Amino acid sequence: MQVGQEKIVVLGTGGTIAGTSAASGQHLRYTSAQLGVTQLVQGLAPAAGLPIETEQVAQLDSKDMGESVWQRLAARCAYWLDQPEVAGLVITHGTDTLEETAFFLDRVLAPAKPVVLTCAMRPADALVPDGLQNLMDAIAVAATPHARGVVAVCAGVVHTARDVAKEHPYRLDAFTSGEAGALGMVEEGRLRLLREWPVPAAGAAAARYAQAVSRATRWPRVEIVLNHAGATGALVQALVAQGVDGLVAAGTGNGTLGATLQAALLEARAQGVAVVRTTRCARGQVLPHAGDLLPDSGGLPPVKARVALMLDLLAGRAA
Repeated sequence: MQVGQEKIVVLGTGGTIAGTSAASGQHLRYTSAQLGVTQLVQGLAPAAGLPIETEQVAQLDSKDMGESVWQRLAARCAYWLDQPEVAGLVITHGTDTLEETAFFLDRVLAPAKPVVLTCAMRPADALVPDGLQNLMDAIAVAATPHARGVVAVCAGVVHTARDVAKEHPYRLDAFTSGEAGALGMVEEGRLRLLREWPVPAAGAAAARYAQAVSRATRWPRVEIVLNHAGATGALVQALVAQGVDGLVAAGTGNGTLGATLQAALLEARAQGVAVVRTTRCARGQVLPHAGDLLPDSGGLPPVKARVALMLDLLAGRAA
């Protein structure tokens, strides 16, 4: 690579995109995280139009993703983003928790350059794998001039970290951006934007989160509890007894909570546990109103509200 020439860095974390199966054609019975990221990107540099560098940050099934990997991934992203010759990053990731990792990185990095997560719904050795095309599309987005922020690319669709959610267990286009709609489409290796790039998160807040994450030796324990017919406060009481730091209540409808569950959450809050209320509905968000006894999540769904609350607790900002 010539001095000053831009490049794309691809960070591997495992997932189905790096998975293999015992028999070709198995789309469900396979083992994730078997191939290294260098194997995955072999031969893609000419198609990308920019040199590609790789780094294996982790190698796991994303259902097992946790805070220690997030901490390492955030550190490596920050390092590469700070290199002037790096135009953007691509992260290979499993689909199961991709939306949580994307949201976490968006909050912690607030990058002016693009950080593009991509994935696959079929293993790398499937008869018709989808991972290679997704990876090529992600590299194309990362190489797009003026691209910025954390986004996810799957099945030719580009989603923002704030909006992306997995909505289907096995379809190739498993992700949605909900009511916000997709950010763009990748067509023949080119990005077509459908709306404006999202405004990066406040730099000061991201800096606080990044500092807290880099120093973390113990992460706050934040759990999600669900309101449903017949819900009681027993689970909340058990979690409080175990020393939980925060609770996200996934309420019904407009964040509504059964009487006994709400009473247990209010008691938990009185004992110093941070509590945030959201909705289990797939679309829409909680609309706050006068008289609410518990704060809402600001429109975040349960899994992202959990990440936000965990970061606020880590940075000492939670109410």
